[in-house]
Amino acid sequence: MFSGQRCTAVKVVLVMEKVASSLVKKVNEKVAKLTVGPPEDDCDITPVVTESSANFIEGLVLDAKEKKATFCQEYKRKGNLIWPLLLDNVRPDMRIAWEEPFGPVLPVIRINSVEEGIHHCNASDFGLQGCVFTSDINKAIMISDAMETGTVQINSAPARGPDHFPFQGIKDSGIGSQGITNSIHMMTKVKTTVINLPAPSYTMG
Repeated sequence: MFSGQRCTAVKVVLVMEKVASSLVKKVNEKVAKLTVGPPEDDCDITPVVTESSANFIEGLVLDAKEKKATFCQEYKRKGNLIWPLLLDNVRPDMRIAWEEPFGPVLPVIRINSVEEGIHHCNASDFGLQGCVFTSDINKAIMISDAMETGTVQINSAPARGPDHFPFQGIKDSGIGSQGITNSIHMMTKVKTTVINLPAPSYTMG
């Protein structure tokens, strides 16, 4: 959606090694079905907003290529239009593992333990939203508690809302909190007025 130009778009996928190949195959099949072109043609992937944005994304892609990430598609660009690209075997020493592409590029990092995944998440400068996919709800809650992020979606994609939920980022993902109740609290100050009544007396008329 929006060619990856959304604050809650998935920026990186951390997947356990034992299921990584299966996941990458399924995602790759989805990527192959995406249409690319101008927005007036109702395509899935449309140009990114500026040339500098496209140049930034290209810099991340070329760095990943130089450091031997696995390209599931050929990198293709025409002006501000960048074709969707799935990158497998991304490592922490690659820029795209840490810098948000804000475009149609999805890096996949294979991990060998939950602790490794949490460490990578929390080493990021950002902390808006994360997702946990598992059939073990106890493990999901444990991971959520350990993640330094404003929102954790369990077994669902990143999303905004419902609006009565807090929507907030930590670290470089922003300050404050959106959502109806939280926004009201952010824009108001509580004032205390204390009425001091006379001490009760049974002789008062």
